[in-house]
Amino acid sequence: MQSLLALLRAAAEPTRLRLLALIAGGPFCVTELTEILGQSQPRLSRHLRLLCDCGLLVRSREGANVWFALAEGAGASLARDILARLPADEPELAGDRRRAARVLAERARAASENFRRKGVEWDETSALGLPAAALEAALLDALPPGDLGRLLDIGTGTGRLLELLAPRISAGLGIDASAAMLALARARLARAGIAHCRVRRADMYRLPLADGGFDLVVMQMVLHYAEDPVAALAEAARMLRPGGRLLLIDLAAHGRADLLTRLAHRWPGFAEDAMANMLAATGLALEAARGLDLALGVRLWTARPCAAAHVESALAV
Repeated sequence: MQSLLALLRAAAEPTRLRLLALIAGGPFCVTELTEILGQSQPRLSRHLRLLCDCGLLVRSREGANVWFALAEGAGASLARDILARLPADEPELAGDRRRAARVLAERARAASENFRRKGVEWDETSALGLPAAALEAALLDALPPGDLGRLLDIGTGTGRLLELLAPRISAGLGIDASAAMLALARARLARAGIAHCRVRRADMYRLPLADGGFDLVVMQMVLHYAEDPVAALAEAARMLRPGGRLLLIDLAAHGRADLLTRLAHRWPGFAEDAMANMLAATGLALEAARGLDLALGVRLWTARPCAAAHVESALAV
């Protein structure tokens, strides 16, 4: 009861209701919220801290910015129930939405300009001459039908996978080490109106997340950059709930030395036995593997926690 009362007290204030209404549509940083609400940063910071302390919002730091998103679980459910009771034509909230739209448009413009200025306006698939549509089709074909639960996309880049799978997941989180990539991902998600997915900056070897929080973990064209692929896979395995699934798309073993130098790849793809051994070392059992019919060898692997794989094998018998 005390927890519920704390949530209700935190929401029962005009500025905090406005903050919840804005952030329910997607993450914002303090600077953006200051511009939208026209209030001072210290004042808004106090309100945001209270909303985080009671569990209605969560915060994540990225360089000089702190991003705020709607919490999951009971906090998010209560916040959405409260917001559903607000009149859609309330003038103050309508004004907030108009100003938020301008802020989001500026965010997208700044992200694109920053990307162009730094000269990194390419992604891995285009750099390798791989058709993105074929990779996406293969990934979708490898997934089971229906609801996919909670998704973690490691090396999310511009957030395309989150956008692609958004209709089939209950929540999505994209992780990347590049602030420029994350800026584009946030712009993509905001433009598509995807509020149940967010991104944050993190090291794939030390994910700031609790064990077993995801039903599906995806690593697409990431592992060949890893200094220690086994450590990266172990951290991905830690994220899976019992019965969850890891999906990998990466290069098959190849002899292209130019990719190691020109694109700074750490590994020349992965042979089948090497991948199976790495997965086994992290407590994962290889479920399926197949090659994609592309000019450069690309393979797709799916794996599951060993206990789950053993149970399914026994049931099949």
